[in-house]
Amino acid sequence: MEKRIPPPGRSVTDMNNITLSTCFIAVDDHDKALAFYRDILGLEVRNDVGFEGMRWVTVGSPSQPDVNIVLEPPAANPNASPADKQAMAELLAKGMLRGVLFATDDVDATFEHIRAAGGEVLQEPIDQPYGVRDCAFRDPAGNLLRFNQPKR
Repeated sequence: MEKRIPPPGRSVTDMNNITLSTCFIAVDDHDKALAFYRDILGLEVRNDVGFEGMRWVTVGSPSQPDVNIVLEPPAANPNASPADKQAMAELLAKGMLRGVLFATDDVDATFEHIRAAGGEVLQEPIDQPYGVRDCAFRDPAGNLLRFNQPKR
């Protein structure tokens, strides 16, 4: 097998400040999602938009004003077929659509706060071999959420 050498030119390091702006999480009930993301996690609501019978709510951490999480319908396409909408709803119910990693200064305190508020625990805090201490929950729609901090 011949090893290819990339041609000279632009590389990712040549690009100017690529940063994350927005990510999407599918939810089946925006009110339940807001009770979790806003009321339990403390994220602020930045936008709440309805269109063609669907709703998108943008939330984010006050400490990261340039990073948004959009809580969107599972099949956020008004032209999606009924079969596609059903398939997306079934995948969401199984927790198979999205996953998000949050960083925290104190994973144990974060865990206790979310657990005490009724969060569905998937994993209690544990030191991972890859250098973080983390825990995991499911949001009300079934999405996997991990919370981690670097090991001290």
